[in-house]
Amino acid sequence: MISNSMPMHFPLNDPCTMGDLIIRAIQRGADRIAFVLDEQQISYRAFGDMLSKMFQFMQSKGLKRGDAIACLSSNRPEAFLVNAAAYLLGLRSTWMHPLASEDDHAYLIEDSGVSHLFVDPLAFEARAHALVARLPGLQAVFSLGPCRNPKPLGDDALEGMNDFHPQPLRCLAHADDICTLIYTGGTTGKPKGVIHTHRVQVTMVMSELCDWDWPEEVRFLAMTPITHAAGAMIVAVMAKAGCFVMSKGFDPQRFFELVERHRITCTFLVPTMIYVLLDHPGIEQADCSSLKTVIYGASPMAPARLIEGMRRWGPVFMQLYGQSEAPNCVTSLRKSEHDPIHHPERLASCGLPTTAVQLALLDEEGREVALGEVGEICVRGPLVMTGYWAKPEETAKALRGDWLHTGDLARRDEAGYLYIVDRSKDMIITGGFNVFPREVEDVLTKHPNVAAAAVIGVPDPKWGEAVKAIVVLKPGAKVSEEALIALVREAKGAVQAPKSIDFIDQLPVTGLGKPDKKALRSRYWGGKERAVN
Repeated sequence: MISNSMPMHFPLNDPCTMGDLIIRAIQRGADRIAFVLDEQQISYRAFGDMLSKMFQFMQSKGLKRGDAIACLSSNRPEAFLVNAAAYLLGLRSTWMHPLASEDDHAYLIEDSGVSHLFVDPLAFEARAHALVARLPGLQAVFSLGPCRNPKPLGDDALEGMNDFHPQPLRCLAHADDICTLIYTGGTTGKPKGVIHTHRVQVTMVMSELCDWDWPEEVRFLAMTPITHAAGAMIVAVMAKAGCFVMSKGFDPQRFFELVERHRITCTFLVPTMIYVLLDHPGIEQADCSSLKTVIYGASPMAPARLIEGMRRWGPVFMQLYGQSEAPNCVTSLRKSEHDPIHHPERLASCGLPTTAVQLALLDEEGREVALGEVGEICVRGPLVMTGYWAKPEETAKALRGDWLHTGDLARRDEAGYLYIVDRSKDMIITGGFNVFPREVEDVLTKHPNVAAAAVIGVPDPKWGEAVKAIVVLKPGAKVSEEALIALVREAKGAVQAPKSIDFIDQLPVTGLGKPDKKALRSRYWGGKERAVN
C-alpha cells in the first residue's frame, strides 16, 4: 500500500526531458561511434564523459536552471555538446544559424536575453568580438578551443572542462522548462523566437522515431547546420544508437565522398541541395549505393526532379513537413508513398498527419473547408509551441481559436493526403483570380531543361499583380520564354501562365536553404515587400 505521505519530488506522470533521452541513448550506444567530423570520432561512452565534464564546467561558471545561453558554431560535435549539457542543466538555449549576419546574431542574442555565449573560435572569433562590443547584456563568452587573437575572448570551455572528472549523468530540467528558442526565418519582418519546452522537443523526437523511415543501421550525414533542422534529428539518431557524421557546409563533391567513405545510410537535404547534386557532373562516378533514406523538407520539391532523383538513387526519398512553431513532424510522406507509377499525384503531396498532431484545413472564419477545397493548415497537440518570446500579440494571432495557424494553404484528397499549394503570403491575386505559385513552379520544372523555378507576383497596372517566373536552366541547356509560358498555359490555363520569365543562374536562398521570394520580389516592388494578401 502506498502511503499518502510518501514524498514526491515530481508528478507521477511527469514526462521525459531531452536530457533523459540523451542519457539513455549514451547508455545504449556504449562503445559505438556517436559522432564523426573529418578524422575526429567520438564514441557514445566518450561523449558521455565529455558531457559530464561540460555539465560541471557550466555549473562552475554559475549557470543554473532557467539561465539563457547560445552557441555560435559551425557543425562540430562540441556545438551539440554545449546544447546537450544545457538540456541536462535546464538552461534555455537559443539556436544560432551560422550563416546569419552580425546584425541578425546580435538581434537574436539581445532579443532572447542570452547571458552566456559559447563560440567556435575557428569560424567565429572575430564575430564574437564584434558581438561583445555591441551587447552589454552578455555576461560571459566561452570559446570552444583556443583563440588566435591575443585579445582575450573568454575562457576556453574545452580546456576548462578537463578540470573535472566524469560523474554519473543526471538531468535537472523539468518537462515544462523552456528548452530552446528557435527563431523564424524573418521573411515577413523581424525573426520571432519560438518557445519550445522539453515536452515539445521530446514529442518531436518520438514522432521522428515513430513516423519516419529509418534504415536498420543509421549512419546519418548532416551537411545543413545542426543549429536547425539537422540538429533536431541528432537525438533521434542517438536513440537508434546511430552514427552522426557532420560536415562544415555543403559541397556536392564532398557529399559524394562522405557518403562513399562512411557508407552513409541516411541524410537530410533541402530541395535546392538535391537539385545541385543531381546536376553535378560528379554524380556519374559517385557511389551512393549505401543510401537508404534521403529526408527532404524545408520547402516543396518539384515532382519532376523528385522522379529524377528516384531514377538515380532508387526509392529512398522521405518528406517531412513542419515549421519552427511545430518542428519537423506535422506530416510525413514515407518512402513507400513516393509511387510514380500508381500514385504520381502524391509526389506533390506533403503526406499524412503524424501521430503527434491534430490537423485541420480552416477558412478565414475558422471553419473546416470541404474536401478538395483550399484551406489553411492548422495544427494542435503536444508538438505545438508555447508561443513567441516576448511577443504576446503575435502569439495570440498565431494561436487563435486554439489552433496553430501555419500560414500554409493546402488541399486534402479523399485518401487524406495533403497538397500544399503555397504560403498564404505568396498567393498571387491577378485580375481577381487566385494563383498559387507552387502549382506553376511544378509545371515549369517538368521541362527537361529547367533545374529550378520560382514564381512571384509583380506590379501590373492592368491586373494588379502579374505572374512572373524566375527560372534556372540546367547546365548548358536552352529553352525560350515563349515555350515555357505555353507549357504552363496548356497545363493550367491562361490565368496561371506567366506574363513574363526571367532567366538567372541561381535562385537566392535564405539561410535555411529555402528560395528567398522576399529577395526576388524586392527587385520588382521598388525594394519594398508587397502587401501580404
